[in-house]
Amino acid sequence: MTMKVADYILARLSEWGVEHVFGYPGDGINGLLAAWGRAENEPRFIQARHEEMAAFQAVGYAKFSGRLGVCAATSGPGAIHLLNGLYDAKMDHVPVVALVGQTHRSAMGGSYQQEVDLHSLFKDVASDFLETVTVPEQLPNVLDRAIRTAYARRAPTAVIIPADVQDLDYSAPTHEFKMVPSSLDRSGWSAVPSNSAVERAAEVLNAGERVAILVGQGAAGARKEVQRTAETLGAGVAKALLGLDVLSDELPYVTGSTGLLGTRPSYELMRDCDTLLTIGSSFPYSQFLPEFGKARGVQIDLDPHMIGMRYPYEVNLVGDARETLLRLLPLLQRKEARDWQEEIVAGVRRWREVMGSRAEVSADPINPEYVAHCLDPLLPSDAIITCDSGSVANWYARHLRMRGEMRGSLSGTLATMGCGVPYAIGAKFARPDRLAVALVGDGAMQMNGLAELITVAKYRRLWEDPQLVVAIWNNQDLNQVTWEMRAMGGAPQFPPSQAIPDVSYARFAESLGMTGIRVEKPEQVERAWREALSADGPAVVEFLTDPDVPPIPPHATREQMAATAESIIKGDPDRAGMVRQGLKAKAREFLPHRKKTPDDA
Repeated sequence: MTMKVADYILARLSEWGVEHVFGYPGDGINGLLAAWGRAENEPRFIQARHEEMAAFQAVGYAKFSGRLGVCAATSGPGAIHLLNGLYDAKMDHVPVVALVGQTHRSAMGGSYQQEVDLHSLFKDVASDFLETVTVPEQLPNVLDRAIRTAYARRAPTAVIIPADVQDLDYSAPTHEFKMVPSSLDRSGWSAVPSNSAVERAAEVLNAGERVAILVGQGAAGARKEVQRTAETLGAGVAKALLGLDVLSDELPYVTGSTGLLGTRPSYELMRDCDTLLTIGSSFPYSQFLPEFGKARGVQIDLDPHMIGMRYPYEVNLVGDARETLLRLLPLLQRKEARDWQEEIVAGVRRWREVMGSRAEVSADPINPEYVAHCLDPLLPSDAIITCDSGSVANWYARHLRMRGEMRGSLSGTLATMGCGVPYAIGAKFARPDRLAVALVGDGAMQMNGLAELITVAKYRRLWEDPQLVVAIWNNQDLNQVTWEMRAMGGAPQFPPSQAIPDVSYARFAESLGMTGIRVEKPEQVERAWREALSADGPAVVEFLTDPDVPPIPPHATREQMAATAESIIKGDPDRAGMVRQGLKAKAREFLPHRKKTPDDA
């Protein structure tokens, strides 16, 4: 039988080691779908409920496997739907290839049904590589370059294949003019900075007395080297959200997340250090970095386009984090004085006590912090955690301690809603032998998580370990935006935009054959977690949480907390007593342990 272009595409993907393609059918990719049938579903087509979810699943797969994520969609609306997931890949630096259908070549330019100018549509999100295949001889070069570029640039790329081209007989490029042959092999490689640059970096770090290290996802392959660096320099280590799983939180000098969703010890680490070493992070919030001119800085990043950003670093090392640290470590002098690191360790210890106390503060009906706090000790050391955007990200960042081989991620830069559940699905295909837990707000769950539970039910039997837990903070409020309104404008909740319906997520899960648990009282929380984590298949557990428990920033002052309380009371005077009592309790627990600032005067 003659090989069609569509047959060749699937065969080439398999040769590259692609095992899964996340997508949704449509007539723009009918040729590919037919080829999947002829190839006996290799690589396996994973049917999402929506093309955006297919892209998110490809991102989740890539994040948790370290391999290429691939998604597929039809022309027109299908292609448009991919965009949000692909932008998530672009902004979090994740390798994803999108295979996109297009109308027949004979109809292009004729305002035909579902004809969209796909090059204009994708020219930003897939700016590293975007090409349309118009004749068979363009393959394999176009597909190979899309894959290589996605890996090399850690970015999404896109290949557009008109529907009629998919059904053409495949013919390879020949050895002649205007033909571009290709080959499969792709060796590993590591970029390293010059020796002189490494020596200058060592001079800066050796001169420092209070060294702070900030790690992001780019340091993920350098866990041992980061730990050795911190211990040599007597440093504390803060983590950007995408780097939470880089280093274990069991190390006493690891201060946890930094930024608006960060911890108090991380804030103090950045505030009081005299030297900053940033490894594999483009953390954008300069207000949570040392004051300009107060600290000397060194940055290590693989991407020369991202180097030297965010802070006036003295030395910028372009290179792979592990390889660069291996060259830097022999030049570093061990700091014998440990007062600075001991101060950091003490701050971390106090913070954990504070977080335990904050989780115990009474709320109506359940304190959302208590839900995450109860989960932390129950998680196995190889769990995969995905988190959606919203107030739930605060509790993920502050209460869950990474340890062992735990992995965790969220939409770090785009901060898009709706990624938590599809990320977890992608993670289960990446690591079918491990538990995945998705932490989701009710807004994101209603946006698209409910539909993707159908995908979980459809594929649960393919996973070696069928456990996937979806946990929902059900507060009937688009809570993060509500808090932003209160914090930025002192405005109470605006119900027409913020209030959302109470949905029985647990009953919906049960209708799909999953375990469904609804938790309405604090004393039920731990038992519910244990039941969900021990279920013999997917489980959905929803917690009815109090929307008026604030995600207090790490640099909050008493005055700011008081203003927050008053903004809540404006919207709900009947809760004045409870709100004031809760905020005062948090202020007593939270604020006395930190050094005073001018704002506290």
